[in-house]
Amino acid sequence: MTRQAVREYVAGAKPRYQAGGKKAKKAILDEFCANTGMHRKAAIRLLNKVERPRARNPGRPRRYGPEVLEPLAQAWEVGDRMCGKLLQPVLAELLDALERHEELMLPANVKASLLQMSASTIDRRLGRYRRPGLRQPKLRKPGSTGLKAQVPIRTWSEWKGVPVGSVQADLVLHCGETTEGFYLTTLCVIDVATGWTELQPVWGLRETEVIASLHMVSRRLPFKLRELHTDNGGEFLNRKLLAWCYREGVRFSRGRSYRKNDQAYVEQKNWQTVRRLVGYDRFESKEAQSLLQQLYACIRLQTNFFRPVRKLVAKERLGAKTVKHYDEPRTPYQRLIASAVLTQEERADLDAVYLKINPALLKQRIEQLQRKLWALARDERRVANAG
Repeated sequence: MTRQAVREYVAGAKPRYQAGGKKAKKAILDEFCANTGMHRKAAIRLLNKVERPRARNPGRPRRYGPEVLEPLAQAWEVGDRMCGKLLQPVLAELLDALERHEELMLPANVKASLLQMSASTIDRRLGRYRRPGLRQPKLRKPGSTGLKAQVPIRTWSEWKGVPVGSVQADLVLHCGETTEGFYLTTLCVIDVATGWTELQPVWGLRETEVIASLHMVSRRLPFKLRELHTDNGGEFLNRKLLAWCYREGVRFSRGRSYRKNDQAYVEQKNWQTVRRLVGYDRFESKEAQSLLQQLYACIRLQTNFFRPVRKLVAKERLGAKTVKHYDEPRTPYQRLIASAVLTQEERADLDAVYLKINPALLKQRIEQLQRKLWALARDERRVANAG
């Protein structure tokens, strides 16, 4: 007799056995032992056993209920879905900004609970909302070999302690699945010292367009552009850009060929600010360029004023592991203020911009522009397929 058959037999015989008298119990036992082959004492224990509901250990009760998690999710969305290690240090400022613009009104106890949440708890409670991304095709457009000798190389190890105004720049291609033909690009510029990020849509890959976009970005930066670092692509490594850097008093450097780590700061921002928010569609119209310009104006405010960055300050080897130590996460705006490179007038202007930003409305505007941009990409694909 199988275990399952024994369980079913016990379930049928147990009520009769426990309710019967001495003679009835003896008869049931004789029959049970004969059918199952069990020892008499084992059968008595089994038929006398009282089934109690198994106590389930629920573990530690949850500390944060829906009244805390719902505003957390709202702040996470408004803050551009940062990871817990970045969101936790700026959560207080983000909540203050939302309350200042009457987008979120929280009781004191709920706000206190939110501010007590650790970075790991934030990640654990919001982890199911994260989505993976894709990759882009590569562009084969090497720079002039003769110019490479005139532009000094700067490797990944030479960026420690650089002054404000030392930027890395790169182009992100909006070419879809192929680099053939004409398409828009995005110039991504990041200041290594503060993390300040600027984005500018570019009409193609022509040298003049790239230089014009760099000039616009340099005028938009809240600090003086001192150093420019790029890869070895022909859109950067050309005589026109070299002459522009000389006129503007900007030191020009480049990374090594096929060593993306020499431009690690801007390569990271390419994904974080362009690929993650714009996607991998192909754009080739003036309308798309206008939408990108409007979108990047909003992303610029969100990234620089409300998205903190961490900087690696030390590494140590512990056996087979390398432990990295980071500084306290701060936004590019906070790092720029702490650097003390701004004049009183420049800082007042920057503070005024910060106080006017409504994070919730900014997020809504970004999503609205994203929907328009993606709808335009679908229309352009439909026209291309029909042709």
